[in-house]
Amino acid sequence: MRREARLCGALAVAVLVCIFLLSGCAKPPTEEIAKAEKALGDAKTKEADIYLEDGFKKAETALKKAKDLLAQKEYKDAKAAAAEASSGAQLLSSQVDAAKAKMKTEAEQMLQEVKAQTNELKTLVADAVKRKVPINREEAQTLIGKNEVDLINVKVRLETGKIRQAYDDLKIMKSQTAAQKEKLMAALPPAPETK
Repeated sequence: MRREARLCGALAVAVLVCIFLLSGCAKPPTEEIAKAEKALGDAKTKEADIYLEDGFKKAETALKKAKDLLAQKEYKDAKAAAAEASSGAQLLSSQVDAAKAKMKTEAEQMLQEVKAQTNELKTLVADAVKRKVPINREEAQTLIGKNEVDLINVKVRLETGKIRQAYDDLKIMKSQTAAQKEKLMAALPPAPETK
């Protein structure tokens, strides 16, 4: 009987120890979530949300998932999601300068392309006028004037570090200029051959 009592007592102690250990492991990961929020805030301060949008959205989604899991008291999964958000945000913070530099290089290249396209438009409009081809001259000249002003603004944005805004403006300008060039090319008959 004593042996059974000791066994029951030992079993009760083991159960209590297990319950104690499990309750200690099931602690809400509030510290991990706070670290993830800070890492995401730091990444946003460095403009990762502008230059590394996809990665930033992924880290934000992981943080939201961590908070949702915390609310559902799924602490282990919440901790893992918070760790994913935190490490993702820290990685973004380390990559943002390189992404910004790459975008600036691409924007500077596009700037030269848009300048060249604008000059081609000027030549095409002059050729159309000279050859008396009916074109929407006002539309083409408006775009040329707009491009010249916008190119100055883009240069200022690049110089002041507003790389993303300059890049987006240049993409739009490039697209509009290419469309206008296609219209003019379609309206112009082939140039007469010279012998």
